[in-house]
Amino acid sequence: MSAVTRISVQGVEIRLEGDHPHAVVMLHGWPDSFRLWDATVEVLKHHYCCVRFTLPGFDLRAEPLPMSLDDMCEWLLTVADQVSPGLPVTLLMHDWGCVFGYEFAARHPGRVSRIVAVDIGDHNAGALRRYLTRTQRVQVFGYQFWLALAWKIGGTPGDWMTRRMARALGCRADPATIGWQMNYPYAMRWFGTVGGFSHAVPVRPACPLLYVHGTRKPFMFQSPVWLAWVGAQPGNRVQALPTGHWVMLHKPEAFLACVTDWLRASDKSR
Repeated sequence: MSAVTRISVQGVEIRLEGDHPHAVVMLHGWPDSFRLWDATVEVLKHHYCCVRFTLPGFDLRAEPLPMSLDDMCEWLLTVADQVSPGLPVTLLMHDWGCVFGYEFAARHPGRVSRIVAVDIGDHNAGALRRYLTRTQRVQVFGYQFWLALAWKIGGTPGDWMTRRMARALGCRADPATIGWQMNYPYAMRWFGTVGGFSHAVPVRPACPLLYVHGTRKPFMFQSPVWLAWVGAQPGNRVQALPTGHWVMLHKPEAFLACVTDWLRASDKSR
């Protein structure tokens, strides 16, 4: 396909770019949209079918749609089956996209051949909680609970709270695309909304994993123990870059070089 092909999966528009058999499914996080991957698609579409979308509930043009972990995994399965019925997909994911993507891969290992995860590792592990200092744990709670509360409040006040936090955290997304509706993962985390994350499995992907993370942040989203485990698995790679949380925006050339090199090396080993 020379242009963008669009399909709909349960009312969510899916964009496909690149006429190739192997699909790379891209999952963004908060407070982003499919546009997070613009530069990535420009590079990868020459070798892969790039599949991207705005996560359910993150598109302000649609009705608010908090989606449970179970429902998100089933929705992602539908997407994978639609865009790549004959082959497992590669996941490229960031932030909350990692949380949902890790769980999807664990539940449906036959549908995921490999993972590129950006800046979120063993998010639900005791090792991470023990690694963070008390001050860092307070910082994490402060911004996440603020956003969870904004989701509870909703409306104009919720939008204001969400955009204020996005600005404080250095997010580059257009404020007009940021609203309280996309905060539901934080409500899941702190209020148990739509079932929460208490039943999420430990993050130990069985498939090859490239983990890219930024080092210039007040706190990390992975523990040293987990990084060591990832690096010890055959076919895996850990890459640290001098960036903040949005690695692909802060150091796009270094990020894309790392991703393309690892994907091509993985291609050769198939």
